[in-house]
Amino acid sequence: MTTAQRIGYRRVSTSEQNTARQLEGVELDKVFEDKASGSTTDRPQLQAALSHLRPGDTFIVHSMDRLARNLADLQGLVDGLTGRGIRVEFIKDNLTFQPGRDIRDRLLLQLLGAVAEFERSMIRERQREGIDMAKERGVYKGRTRKISDPVKVAEIIAAATVPGAVKAQVAKAYGISRETLYQYINASKVQ
Repeated sequence: MTTAQRIGYRRVSTSEQNTARQLEGVELDKVFEDKASGSTTDRPQLQAALSHLRPGDTFIVHSMDRLARNLADLQGLVDGLTGRGIRVEFIKDNLTFQPGRDIRDRLLLQLLGAVAEFERSMIRERQREGIDMAKERGVYKGRTRKISDPVKVAEIIAAATVPGAVKAQVAKAYGISRETLYQYINASKVQ
C-alpha cells in the first residue's frame, strides 16, 4: 500500500519571475512548477501534477490565484480533486478543502474565488483607464523594446534562426523575453 503524498504546485506568469517564496518551508514529497499564465488550466506541470495525484494525497498551492485566475477554473479544479479523494490546501489563504466537503466549504470557495476574480478585473480596468488617459495626454508610447540597435537585433535574429537554436536560451543570453525574441523574428519576416 502506498502512503499519502504531499504534492506542491508553484506558478509564476513569466520565466523572469521566481517561485522561491511560494511554499517556502512547507514539507513536500514532490513539487510541480509552471512558468505560464494562469488564464488557462492547460499548463504542462499542472496537468502532470493532476495526473500524479492519488486518493489520500494532499495538493498544496501557495494561494488560489496561483492555481486559477477565474472562479470556474478554480472551482472545477478543487471539485475535481476533492471528488477524487484528494485534499487541497492553499497556504497563504489558510484554506483546506477536504474530500466529501460540505456546502459551507463550497460556498466559501465560490465567495473567495469570485472576490479574487473581481479584484483581477478591477486591476485590468484601472490599468486600461490609466493607459487611455496617458494616450490622451500624448505621454503613452507603449512598451519600449529592450534593444533598439538594429545591428544588435539582427545579431539576435541570426542567433535564434540557426538550425537547432533553442529560442529560450537565445532570449536569456541577450536578456530579453522569448516573446520579444519572437516579435523580432516575426518583424524581420515582414520586411
